[in-house]
Amino acid sequence: MPLPSSAPRAPVFTVDIPLLPESAVGNALQFIDLVRGANLLAGLRLGAQAPRMAWRLTDAHDQPLPPLPGPLAAYTAAQEPSAAKNAADTPAHAVFISSIHAADIPAIRAVASRHRALSRQLGIAIDAGQKVLTVGSGAWLAAQSGRLNGHQASLPWFYIAGFERDFPDIGFSPAQDVSDDGPWLSCALPQSVNLLALALVRHALGDELAAACATVMTPDHQRARAALQANAQQHIPATRDSTLARAMAWMEAHLDQPYSLAQLAAAASVSKRTLLRHFQQELSQSPLDYLHGLRCARARVMLEVTLESVPSIAVACGYADPAAFRRIFARYTGMAPAEYRKRHALRAPRRRWRVEMPPR
Repeated sequence: MPLPSSAPRAPVFTVDIPLLPESAVGNALQFIDLVRGANLLAGLRLGAQAPRMAWRLTDAHDQPLPPLPGPLAAYTAAQEPSAAKNAADTPAHAVFISSIHAADIPAIRAVASRHRALSRQLGIAIDAGQKVLTVGSGAWLAAQSGRLNGHQASLPWFYIAGFERDFPDIGFSPAQDVSDDGPWLSCALPQSVNLLALALVRHALGDELAAACATVMTPDHQRARAALQANAQQHIPATRDSTLARAMAWMEAHLDQPYSLAQLAAAASVSKRTLLRHFQQELSQSPLDYLHGLRCARARVMLEVTLESVPSIAVACGYADPAAFRRIFARYTGMAPAEYRKRHALRAPRRRWRVEMPPR
């Protein structure tokens, strides 16, 4: 059942991620994927009340970015659902700055000069007690804030001489992939973004969760060999199935059959009430809502790659009434089946089909 409104909210640590035209966007996406992994692990260990991390993609003027297209949309929507409600209107706890795409140090200086407003925002963030994270040349934007004199940074060796001329009061950690010095967390190269994320997890979620994340975010060849050996000797049993897994598998296998909560509960070996509670607690939806999602996914594929009529597709997806299918499909996809086919069909029009190969 849903938590009562008086239940305490899980703590949320929010990271703002400004993206400039010159930003190495891949750094930011990699960082977000690592944050997602940390949230997943926190949830597995501590449940719904686990502390979480959320993020907001912004432009250089701290304005939210519009939704990104295609597979990148999830990075803009970006927040873990449980964290987003708490974090949407709260101040950030940290700011992540990607490295800068620039050919040389003069070009980096030019980019930093163009974005002095962002550096001023970083100075305000540091004054407010926030952490600033930088990757590689992104350190120029942080140092330009004037708030990090006396601190140390981790930079690629080929930037150190130029950076030291620009910011003589900032030190270096040449023997470390990541520097964690007060408000400033920095890594020299993109390959160390995972270590940068782990350093932030330690501040945001605590030492225990950071240690747990380190086991899955850093390479460990010895553990990999041990896991293979244990699996070969059958010391690691298969994961047991769960109520949700049994119910989902049954629905996928009986997608075109009429929905029956009683049959579904029997397939999952629980009562109807227990099944509804599991779906609501874990997925925040009913079994029927989940089934509609599966059916609409099949319908999208059939609309894209077949010439079956909409009524035929409705039957194949478990809907005896084509009108009901059209309403549900529109609710889940935002458009009618015919419009979806018009936009997404992968087949050429029938008039262009070639039945026989032309003579040579």
